[in-house]
Amino acid sequence: MTTIKQFQVTFDCAEPERVARFWCEVLGYVVPPPPQGFDTWDDYNGTLPPEKRGAWFACGDPSGVGPRLYFQRVPEGRTVKNRVHLDVRVGTGLVGEERLATLKAECERLIALGATCVQVLVADEENESCIAMQDIEGNEFCLD
Repeated sequence: MTTIKQFQVTFDCAEPERVARFWCEVLGYVVPPPPQGFDTWDDYNGTLPPEKRGAWFACGDPSGVGPRLYFQRVPEGRTVKNRVHLDVRVGTGLVGEERLATLKAECERLIALGATCVQVLVADEENESCIAMQDIEGNEFCLD
C-alpha cells in the first residue's frame, strides 16, 4: 500500500498573490523564486496573456517540512462556511491564562496584517481556548 508523504493546501481566492503573502506572514513561509529565466514574478506574469496574469501563486515552508500552499483565482466569492480550515498551532502545550494570552497576542499581530477575529472561545471542561479568525479574503482558520 502506498503512503502519501506530501500534500499541498489549495485556497480559492480573488487575489492569489495578496492572500499568499498574508499566509507567508502568518506561518513564516516564503515565496519560491520565479520560474527559470525570470528575475521576478512580475516579469513572469508580464509574459502571460492578460486573463492568466496573477491567476495563481504559491508559498512554502522554508524548512521543507510543512505543506506547500497554493492559491488560485476563482471568479466567485466565498458564500458558505469552509468545510476545511487550518488550525495555526501557536498555543501548543500551553493551558489556561498563559495559552489565552499567547493566542490573543498572535490574534492582534494577525489583525494588523488584515485578518479578522471572529470569536474568542475560552476554555471549558472539554476544550482549551482557541480563537476563530478569517484571513484577508474571509477564509476561516483558528488560532489553536
